Amino acid sequence: MQFDTLVFDLDGTLSDPKLGVVRCMNFALTSFDYSPLPDQEIAQYIGPPLEEIIQRLTGSNDENHIDTVVAKYRERYFELGFTENKLYPEIPEMLSSLAERNIRMGVCTSKHLHVAEKIVESFGLSQYFDFISGPTSKMIKAKQLEGLLAANTISKNAIMIGDRAVDLIAANANGLAKAGVLWGYGDEEELRPEKPNFLFRNPAELAAAFIEA
Repeated sequence: MQFDTLVFDLDGTLSDPKLGVVRCMNFALTSFDYSPLPDQEIAQYIGPPLEEIIQRLTGSNDENHIDTVVAKYRERYFELGFTENKLYPEIPEMLSSLAERNIRMGVCTSKHLHVAEKIVESFGLSQYFDFISGPTSKMIKAKQLEGLLAANTISKNAIMIGDRAVDLIAANANGLAKAGVLWGYGDEEELRPEKPNFLFRNPAELAAAFIEA
């Protein structure tokens, strides 16, 4: 099957945000008298929208409180946390190989648009992407993809690529093909129930699949 656009998630797919996310989350939590949490307890939730992560970690259903904690998290993340993001090995080579074959690519992330653009630019990857989609207000990924389709930024012949079930669920909600990657925060147990069209173990395997298609 030929795809006219590869739509990549950012966190856990192109880059590893763990250090910045953990530090910013504990900064936010301790600012509101919550106890700091172990790295892995926070990292297991990387992927979904920030509001959802904070709701899970705090156990709070108070939207105003969650919004306040989100604002405190972003206070540090926008200034410093995004710089603590690390690019996964082989990603530049993967993107370069795809670009050499004129394969169109974009990013759809739950991360705030402003900081997503800064992260992609900081890694020198902007040249590879025709668009970057990130929310500027509360929005689930399914709605982001819906918006991209409505604006004709992508077509129904695009494929969503991500490391968490939320990426595949969003694709399915919009009738898009979907691929899971196993070098991020989701594993086979999480991804296989969403019936991905592809499941990739490393970036080289992903590049080969779409170059040879």
